[in-house]
Amino acid sequence: MEAAEDWLVESLRLYQDFHAFDLSGATRVLEWIEDKGVFVAGYESLKKNEILHLVLPLRLSVKENQGLFPERDFKVCHGGFSDRSVFDLKHVPDTRLLVTSGLPGCYLQVWQVAEDSDVIKAVSTIAVHEKEASLWPRVAIFSSVAPGVLHGVRLSGLKVVDLASQKTTYTSGVSDSEELSSLQVLGADTFAFCCTSGRLGLVDTRQKWAPSENVSPSAGSRGGRWCAEVGGRGIASLCSDGQLCLLDPRDLCHPVSSVQCPVSTPSPDPELLRVTWAPGLDNCLAISGFDATVQVHDVMCWAGTEGQVEPLFTHRGHILLDGNAPDAAPLVTTHTWHPRKPRTLLSAASDASLHVWDWVDPRASR
Repeated sequence: MEAAEDWLVESLRLYQDFHAFDLSGATRVLEWIEDKGVFVAGYESLKKNEILHLVLPLRLSVKENQGLFPERDFKVCHGGFSDRSVFDLKHVPDTRLLVTSGLPGCYLQVWQVAEDSDVIKAVSTIAVHEKEASLWPRVAIFSSVAPGVLHGVRLSGLKVVDLASQKTTYTSGVSDSEELSSLQVLGADTFAFCCTSGRLGLVDTRQKWAPSENVSPSAGSRGGRWCAEVGGRGIASLCSDGQLCLLDPRDLCHPVSSVQCPVSTPSPDPELLRVTWAPGLDNCLAISGFDATVQVHDVMCWAGTEGQVEPLFTHRGHILLDGNAPDAAPLVTTHTWHPRKPRTLLSAASDASLHVWDWVDPRASR
């Protein structure tokens, strides 16, 4: 309890703004709709899971702090129930449609957010022909006049399906059985994939399957599982043992840098690994999925560095706010950066806690 009280006092210095909420169940999904709301969804097996559209408190929706606001909690704007676990959810831009993936993974579910009520209802499914009991399809959305759903469990099953007609518009056409960990649409005709082995690729759907890729995992990975995200500074690739590599998209075979993040143990659930680039800060990224913390790193501090690096900031609220002992602390299940507020993040944990925090750059006070 003393550590929690000390942290609460210290948080006045560490955070420009901080909000803590309790969801009805833990979520692996934090999907933005514009910059004033997020979707969350439960992932428990053998039960109905809520899908909720939450509107941020007004204080978090304005550009600058403008005094006190009466609304300090999330407001449930829409909701629905899924008969299966929801491991991923994507909002289709410029529509009221959502696409979810989870277990069992034999189909994707398409949902519609009602205009005239508070209901999120299932409207259709997209068949997944890769029938694997323990694996679920990764998903990304091509946003255009005719949106497309990119999905796949393995490279061999990777395809793009037109959302309206459900016709397949692109397939990998390969027999490669590498398991996918993440998919990311980069442009109207391009996307990136990351395999659990660390294999990365950039694909142009206007051509037959001929990705620019690094076939071999990075050195020193010791068989860990990987995820990746493309951002302004290149590709950040994170391993379950804490190794983090930066790659230039023009040369995926030779990392620009490779460092070790300070994690006490490998990720207990590599499915929850997450690395994200800050949309409003050129050099910063965040990682989670190892414990109850979220680490923020400035990659410009890594120049010429090999070995372990220290984070610029570490969010420890999921450990200390509820007085959890370190060995009983929850696991951060996901995090995301605010689209407009440069240093504001949302993070969720396995105890159903949801935090919104605007961190203070410690270098500003030096």
